[in-house]
Amino acid sequence: MMHPAQTRIGASFATQTMMRTIGAEITALADGRCEITAPLLPEMGQQHGAGHAGVTFALGDTAAGYAALTLMEPGREVMTAEMKINLLAPAVGVRLIASGRVVKAGRRLVVVTAEVEAEAADGARRLIAVLQGTMVPVDPA
Repeated sequence: MMHPAQTRIGASFATQTMMRTIGAEITALADGRCEITAPLLPEMGQQHGAGHAGVTFALGDTAAGYAALTLMEPGREVMTAEMKINLLAPAVGVRLIASGRVVKAGRRLVVVTAEVEAEAADGARRLIAVLQGTMVPVDPA
């Protein structure tokens, strides 16, 4: 079943040129939750052959932000106020899966978390990063 905010979140996501550039897509959406997946392309690498931490951060931040947006009224948008990341393992595999979740939604601040996993060709997943941050509801630009 489609989430009530799916249309407006999909429209917002479609304007994210970075997500489009890396081939990311929203693969699950529920109240206070969002999953985004992206192929781990060779162009996303760092000097040791793993996926760059910047891609990991961008996916986790975006999934957490859209998780927050699922709980906001129509006509609002969301911006990251701050975000911390712990990199746990190299991003090695065929795709990355970022799962964002709302920890606590307030009127002015929304505390969020995200986990990013790397998926191997055989489907095995490995947790590579955890993020925690704060989102702020804003009026659209």
